Amino acid sequence: MMLSIEDMKMRVAKYAANMVESDQVIGVGSGSTSMLFLRFLAERIQRREIRNISLVPTSSEVEYYSTLLKIEKYIVQPWQVDHIDVAVDGADEVDPRKNLIKGGGGALTGEKIVDYNAREFIVIVDETKLVEKLGSRVPVPVEVVSRYWRLVKDRIERELGGECLLRVLEKGKRGPLVTDNGNYLLDWKIVLDEDPEKIEVILKSIPGVVECGIFSSRHVSRVVVCNNDGEIMELK
Repeated sequence: MMLSIEDMKMRVAKYAANMVESDQVIGVGSGSTSMLFLRFLAERIQRREIRNISLVPTSSEVEYYSTLLKIEKYIVQPWQVDHIDVAVDGADEVDPRKNLIKGGGGALTGEKIVDYNAREFIVIVDETKLVEKLGSRVPVPVEVVSRYWRLVKDRIERELGGECLLRVLEKGKRGPLVTDNGNYLLDWKIVLDEDPEKIEVILKSIPGVVECGIFSSRHVSRVVVCNNDGEIMELK
């Protein structure tokens, strides 16, 4: 029987939670798969299978969810640690070289800081996130200084092509989505035919860009995938 996307997420998240060891400083990613990882990690903590761990959040979502799981005492802020042993995070797309698009949930800046600074960065995804080229299914999120968003949007489109849309909320508070850092997000619609790492560097050089959702493969240690048969595998 083929598994649903939710079941695939649960399996890969539980697999990753079982990889965590006692005495580790763990970066916890944002998004639906990462929250499942945190849930399974909380169960291991409550069963006392792992001890003396610290959890470094990549967003306010992680901090909030940890309180619901009653593990908030394990949360430490990034400035309180001098290293991160392992970061576990999801992805919106993964290409065959292990380059990623992340930031669909709006937490890309915190994710990139934590993930890039971890000694080991483990990506957990279901097989629907695997693509031949980044940008095939989802846009590239770009966090920008809010008051200059239009200038940044125009420059990206002019110099790199594609289309940038300001991310807005349709329910609750209407208007532009505001990140944890008080910035806006552009969703850049483009298929990345060039080396994603090169595009990441170009985007970061544009004044007003705070961070982009392209994550270079050179920072990725492992990509763990669950397919619809329930098999857990790693990209080589």
